[in-house]
Amino acid sequence: MNAPHIAVVVPCYRVGDALLPLLERIGPEVGSIHVVDDACPHGSGAKVRAATRDPRVRVYAHDRNLGVGAAVLTGYRAALDAGADIVVKLDGDGQMDPALVPALTRPIRDGRADYCKGNRFHRLGDLRGMPPVRLLGNACLSFMTKASSGYWQLFDPTNGFTAIHALVLAQLDTDRLARRYFFESDLLHHLNALRAVVVEMPMPARYGEEVSSLRPMRMVWPFLGGNLRNFLRRIGHSYFLRGFSIASVELLLAVPLLGFGLAFGAWQWLASIHDGELASAGTVMLAALPLILGAQLLLSWLNFDVAAEPRQPIHPMLPGPRHG
Repeated sequence: MNAPHIAVVVPCYRVGDALLPLLERIGPEVGSIHVVDDACPHGSGAKVRAATRDPRVRVYAHDRNLGVGAAVLTGYRAALDAGADIVVKLDGDGQMDPALVPALTRPIRDGRADYCKGNRFHRLGDLRGMPPVRLLGNACLSFMTKASSGYWQLFDPTNGFTAIHALVLAQLDTDRLARRYFFESDLLHHLNALRAVVVEMPMPARYGEEVSSLRPMRMVWPFLGGNLRNFLRRIGHSYFLRGFSIASVELLLAVPLLGFGLAFGAWQWLASIHDGELASAGTVMLAALPLILGAQLLLSWLNFDVAAEPRQPIHPMLPGPRHG
């Protein structure tokens, strides 16, 4: 059986001098390297064309800055056209170690996963170099992404060091994917819609002198809207369009019960303050009982949702050439 063609996509924007040393460290297991200059003010694409002699390297350039997601998609399309079996996304700022590419792609090569991501939170010692503000911001973004994508077992869902099987990549509706920093989170949402299996690979968190243009704490609120939209889409698609189960009933009952309990309880609490009278036991129970039942139903639905994470890889069942 022939070794799979592994392609590496490197989006470039404000990567400084880290790009060329990074390309030199990409190992022989990689068959092609696709560098995408997203109108980088440092002229990354031109530097690569002038300096590299690696025949695997191909450079593409955007006339204007379209965002990291758009740059990755340009590289994805180029990798598919080049006949890649597995496509790895590697940032050009040097924070991701190319030596980890074999480990990152192994779950896909072994048929255990459709998509693999790096996980910087697997070992607590690996977090010593991560700035506290960035750590807090990543934790907030990660929780929102878990809820919107349905991949509750992921510990670092916003990590950009990823590998995807080409057959799964070809199934994605790339026109609907986010073009900027929300790309990684949005991609997970679309992978869940395909029922793709996603796993993680432990990796150290590396932070040197390079300057990242992503500020996690500033991105929390912009990401909140995108994740809320994807969460509602996932619930509607998974529980009311693609399938209807007891979990769907639990969710339908939990929302109005919680809403009624909160609204009625708040109204009676404000009324008791205004009138200076304590609420009766019956009034308290009328507010508390819907809250208790709604919370129990919501927790039961959440347990079902966590257990419903995809377990069976889909790429062996998809049509298309297989070289590995």
